[in-house]
Amino acid sequence: MKSLYITSVDRYSGKTALCLALGKRMIAKGLKVGYLKPLSLQPSRIGGEFVDEDAAFVKQALGLAVIPADLSPVVVTPEFLKKHLTGDNVGDLMPKVRAAAEAAGAGQDILLLEGGGSLREGYVMGLPTPEVAAELGSKVLVVVKYRDEVLLMDDIMAARFRLGESMCGVVINRVPTEAAEFVEDVARLYFEKQGIPIFGVLPEARGLAALTVEELLEVLDAEILTETKTTDAVIENLTVGAMTAEAALSRMRKQRNKAVITGGDRTDIQLAALETSTTCLILTGNLHPSPLIIKQADQMGVPVLLVAENTMEAIESIDRVFGKTRLGQTAKLEQFQHLITEHVDLKRLYDCIGL
Repeated sequence: MKSLYITSVDRYSGKTALCLALGKRMIAKGLKVGYLKPLSLQPSRIGGEFVDEDAAFVKQALGLAVIPADLSPVVVTPEFLKKHLTGDNVGDLMPKVRAAAEAAGAGQDILLLEGGGSLREGYVMGLPTPEVAAELGSKVLVVVKYRDEVLLMDDIMAARFRLGESMCGVVINRVPTEAAEFVEDVARLYFEKQGIPIFGVLPEARGLAALTVEELLEVLDAEILTETKTTDAVIENLTVGAMTAEAALSRMRKQRNKAVITGGDRTDIQLAALETSTTCLILTGNLHPSPLIIKQADQMGVPVLLVAENTMEAIESIDRVFGKTRLGQTAKLEQFQHLITEHVDLKRLYDCIGL
């Protein structure tokens, strides 16, 4: 059985999306595909058990005949971490991961292993990506999110340093148009000369990292004040209205499909937001706005959300999920599959892992 360990240098790089998109492509080719996330730091409770937060969607997307709990053998909760650190009968977790990988890969042509949110994760649990990959004999594919020119170069070199010969190559993700020439004509050629294969360069698709109003409602535990309750509208940008109305209007005109977060008493900011491309208003501090704002928002089809948190607390809550490709939406996975088809040399990748 072959195995491919897909990991990333930094969080929200598109690792899970790449893992599932590749899995679906392999299944379409007639291959039997298994999946395992050896270590999860994103616990979610299902049926009395802690599982990885994406487990249910992964099971559905890949058509796996397993229960969600089988998809991640080690799910770290605060209680589990405390037991591990105090030596309370947790012990060495590597055998548990190895056994789970053998079970997940039984009868499969390829086992896809999803690494942690970054190459820094796993050390405290004794399950860092380099050691798990070596234990399971897996080739490692690294997805690197473009941040800027220098960080891109350092991220890929750092991955090679940590993973060594087990790293079979890189996919560079979320490359903005203005950086495409550097990535393709300079960075890609440099790494190929260094013996680091670049299997693909994926352009930035902002909609993939967008949130919906429905997801914001869940994250913020918010109340909708308007009769307009459309919750599938997409939010691509977040603007904080903590300046003068004139300055806010200038900034807001430059951003489309945005959520504007401000105090419920900032009528001037709210009116400025409604004059521009705003998907929703988020009003903080449990302060109800003027009836004028509600009336105008309803006329424009813009939902107004009220939250009890103050502005800084609400921003922190949103920051934990904003920029992450939310996999609960099948359409996003399909869009990512199209990017893989167009921009990734799959034959070269398959050759690298022996498929």
